[in-house]
Amino acid sequence: MAATIYIDESGDLGWKLDMPYGEGGSSRHLTIAAVVVREHEHAHRPGRVVRDMYKAHGWDTASEKKWTRMSKAARLDFACRAVKLVSGQPSIKLFAMTVKKSNVQEHLRADPNLLYNYMLKLMLLDEMAQHDEVIMKPDPRTIKVQSGNSQHEYLQTVLWYEHGAQTRLHNEPEDSQGQLGIQFADMLAGVVQSHHEHNQQAPWRKLRSETSWSSLFFLP
Repeated sequence: MAATIYIDESGDLGWKLDMPYGEGGSSRHLTIAAVVVREHEHAHRPGRVVRDMYKAHGWDTASEKKWTRMSKAARLDFACRAVKLVSGQPSIKLFAMTVKKSNVQEHLRADPNLLYNYMLKLMLLDEMAQHDEVIMKPDPRTIKVQSGNSQHEYLQTVLWYEHGAQTRLHNEPEDSQGQLGIQFADMLAGVVQSHHEHNQQAPWRKLRSETSWSSLFFLP
């Protein structure tokens, strides 16, 4: 059985750090989040959480509700629902990684896609290696990979040649507008990013113990 991984990010890969974020400046952090569903029969469950959020908060289903446009109450509600989803459920795992961009060396900023790929490798490769097949579902509007091999080919190569895994990796991008699992990943990324970027602590305090979170370049 193939594991399914929904992936999205919060923040940007711009490097204009001498101006305030949102006022001409870039975000100070970048967070990538992933929801891993280890068994196919549970692949719909992250999306069901998002669907229930739309109903509970009266959101218009004709347009995607992004984390940045959610109220504080809705953000905390998502964190509570996410905890309920994964508590005692080994088939669903939450992952996130945050980069502190000010500590990224200048020569590493030239191709931000390399950083994005490296983050995915650090965050997910051990998990991917546990499965015979993995279906990656990123939003196709996410950061584009233009550095030689595609993101999928890069991860497949590392799995086979460095990890010694036999995992077959399938890349199936879907527009988050129609893929609630990716919307779940967007909200998860928003929980983590908002904690680091805006000091919005309540949702992250709720969800922290259920998320495998790691950091990169937090120390100078």
